[in-house]
Amino acid sequence: MGDGGGMLSRFGSAHVLALAGTVVLWASAFPAIRVGIDGLGVAALSFLRIVIAAMALILAAPLAKVRPPRRRDLPMIALCGATGITAYQVLLNWGEVQVEAGTASLLIATAPVFSVLLGSLLLEERPTRTVIVGSVVALAGAAIVGLAEGTGGFTVSALIVLAAAVVQGTYHFATKPLLRRYTGLEVATYAMVAGTVFALPLVPAAWPATLHAPADALASAVYLGLLPSALGFVIWAYAVARLPLAASTAALYLVPPVALIVSYGWLGEVPHPIELVGGAVSAAGVILIHRSRAAPPPGADGDAPEAATDQPAGRPAPTR
Repeated sequence: MGDGGGMLSRFGSAHVLALAGTVVLWASAFPAIRVGIDGLGVAALSFLRIVIAAMALILAAPLAKVRPPRRRDLPMIALCGATGITAYQVLLNWGEVQVEAGTASLLIATAPVFSVLLGSLLLEERPTRTVIVGSVVALAGAAIVGLAEGTGGFTVSALIVLAAAVVQGTYHFATKPLLRRYTGLEVATYAMVAGTVFALPLVPAAWPATLHAPADALASAVYLGLLPSALGFVIWAYAVARLPLAASTAALYLVPPVALIVSYGWLGEVPHPIELVGGAVSAAGVILIHRSRAAPPPGADGDAPEAATDQPAGRPAPTR
């Protein structure tokens, strides 16, 4: 009995460690982007990260028993790749040219709001009063964060990062039907491969930049592709398949504060107090939305999948 209890404890610890590791990896992506942009530029960093992640996930696919997608699902997979992978990476990297890493993480945290809004518009999912209030609160928090970046209003870079949150919300929305038939890891793999195809127009700009990039920038691209993008999805899928939905969802709220801590330690970035206030307001709004939607079956919302029963289902958390 004692041995059995110890074994269960070890398994439980492994699940929690996987979840914690995912949060740290995804949070670390924001400062890593800042390092990569300086030496590679937006196009090269975006392309290298996507390609490296896709290659890693393809290599892991046989071990993870990833099934080939059905032909009828290819259009939706293409939409996921175009929005949540290619457009998201380009917009986030472009925005982080000026926006600090911690600030970017606070703005990206509003992505579930746009997923909910798309569901309301296109799927006729009538939002509850709590969802409406939560959306307004979350967007108000994003406005506070964005306004803190500029003296006369939203900076262009803050708007670009917010656009990244919009396309990520589109990705979460598009994964919803796919996650009824595939695991979260499978959807992530399909989307990453599709995103690589859509990223091919970046090659002419990425190639010369890669040839002349400093070692730290190249290391950042490899890190982003292998760890936050590839390994992050693998261990997230492992954790959410074995932990309660509430635990995995709550962990996503930790990504922005952990990103702020990592950005301070790695880059020395100190957030403005008003940004912290805005981030807290946004988090409160997103929590309201998730609590309101906790009763129905899990749907797609955010770069990592939500847990249902024995496999990941639909909330891809911020696509780091």
